[in-house]
Amino acid sequence: MPYQETLQSLLLADPGRMQALHAVQTLRLQDGWIGAGFVREAVWDHLHGFTPRPVAGDVDVVFFDENHCSPNEDRHQEEQLQQLAPAFDWSVKNQARMHHHNDNPPYHSTEHALSFWPETATAVAVRIGEYGVIEVIAPYGLNDLFELRLRPTPPFEGEKAAIFRKRVATKRWMERYPLLRPEFSALSV
Repeated sequence: MPYQETLQSLLLADPGRMQALHAVQTLRLQDGWIGAGFVREAVWDHLHGFTPRPVAGDVDVVFFDENHCSPNEDRHQEEQLQQLAPAFDWSVKNQARMHHHNDNPPYHSTEHALSFWPETATAVAVRIGEYGVIEVIAPYGLNDLFELRLRPTPPFEGEKAAIFRKRVATKRWMERYPLLRPEFSALSV
């Protein structure tokens, strides 16, 4: 996948993000990953020439385990992560049940769930795999993320387009990252 080695290098050079990745690895969550802003902002900060910054906002941990679908299990995992790495604001969500929350068909894996996230640049997750290698899943690839294209995933092009537009406005990405190239003219923000 294009840009995978670049993403791996960026994360390996970021002690804070590596600390978070190691903490999640300790839990051994089934199909467990860190995604969303954790990855997106590391890349966009780098491409905008910003000095490395600490992880902002919550750290989105996603996993897929059909046998442990209770929100209480998510909270338990958040508590464990808080003990391991209290510097982060942890958010843990089992994707095996999130299709109900998002009004989608059932997901089959964490990667499948990511394909229903709002932006192509956000639908990326990473983890430390075997032998310490950073693994990457990105159902829409990494091109949009690294080429600074801001566009919705297919599920957010139709009737969910307003959700996408609201996210872009609320998160102020166009202000914070002026090199972004919006590719949603039909959806105009």
